[in-house]
Parts: sequence; structure tokens; C-alpha cells
Amino acid sequence: MSHRKLEPGKLVVASHNKGKLREINELLQSYGFEVVSAGDLGLPEPEETGTTFEANAEIKAVASATAANLPALADDSGFCVAELNGDPGIYSARWAGPDKDFAMAMRTVEEKLQSAGAMTPERRRGSFVAVLCLAWPDGHKEFFRGEVDGQIVWPPRGTQGFGYDPVFQPDGHERTFGEMTSDEKHGWGPDTPALSHRSRAFELFAKACLKG
Repeated sequence: MSHRKLEPGKLVVASHNKGKLREINELLQSYGFEVVSAGDLGLPEPEETGTTFEANAEIKAVASATAANLPALADDSGFCVAELNGDPGIYSARWAGPDKDFAMAMRTVEEKLQSAGAMTPERRRGSFVAVLCLAWPDGHKEFFRGEVDGQIVWPPRGTQGFGYDPVFQPDGHERTFGEMTSDEKHGWGPDTPALSHRSRAFELFAKACLKG
């Protein structure tokens, strides 16, 4: 499938989540875009009524692209726990409540795992999933999905990340995302493969839409 190239210029990041905005800005910084957020433009957060990461990413990207008449990049991501049938998944932010209390959300995950008797490593598996949707004002859309598997730890460790990062230890590593710097969490560079779900999705996006 051929992809449409995105030329440097103004690009809307269709998010109001400060953690996501920071990471996406870090990933975009070497590509010469003038990045503005949906919040910078005063755009409201659309209701995420989709039942998949792809659907919710599309809702956000299309809303911003249409309102701003500019290309827009949206991320929908979540924490998926195998023992909990993939929950919280697309509802990861909602588990934190209106106050975005992720300490409470992580505690809820742990309480559910303990209630299920999931105390052995093989029953404490999880993954982070991120889907990027790039939408143009003319209706064209591109999707890129990244996933990373790992172990769910307790108690939470580290304060570097956001969301569920402190309870997720990616496979092949001894530290949680919450204990890693942004560069370590991204992992993506000239000599290293992408590590986080978001950087894995971004790598696919960059290869398809940003490089000649």
C-alpha cells in the first residue's frame, strides 16, 4: 500500500494529555514540523465513542484536522492486562477517573489481579498498545500500531513516566517504564530499536510518511 508523504509545516497533535504531547513532541522534534496541540488551538476533546484504539484515534485526528484545516496526528493508547481479558484497554484513562488518578487506576489493576489469584509471573503479563492516526482535512487517513509486551509489577516503581508506566516492566529489561528516562523509554535511535508502544508506532509512521 502506498502512503501519502507529510511535508514539513504546521501539524496538529490531537491530544490534551500532557504526557502524550511531551512524548510525541520529542519524537517529532527532528523532522522540522511546527507542532501545535489541540489544546493550543482551543479545540474541544471529542467524545471517544469507538470500541477499538484505531476508532478512537481516528475520531480525535479527524476532529482536529477538520476544525483546524491542517494535518492532525492523534494517538489512542492503553494498558492491556491478559489476566483481565485485555482490560483496561481502551478504557485505561477512564479507570483513572475524572481526576486522572493513575495511582488509583494502578491499584485497581493490582486488586483485580490479586482477586483472580494472579500472583505468578506467567499470570501477570500485560502490554501497552498505541495506535497513531494521521488525518488530512480532505479525509485521507493513515494508521500505525505499536505494541510492547512485559510484566506487571507491584508495588509501582519510578516517577519518570506517566499513566501505568510504574507497574510495567518491558520484556528484556530490569526496570519499569516509570524508572526510564524518555530517551530510554523511546529506545528508538540510529543504533537501537524502538522500545515503547508509542515509539514503535511512530517508527512505522516515520518510515511511511516522513522519509523520502
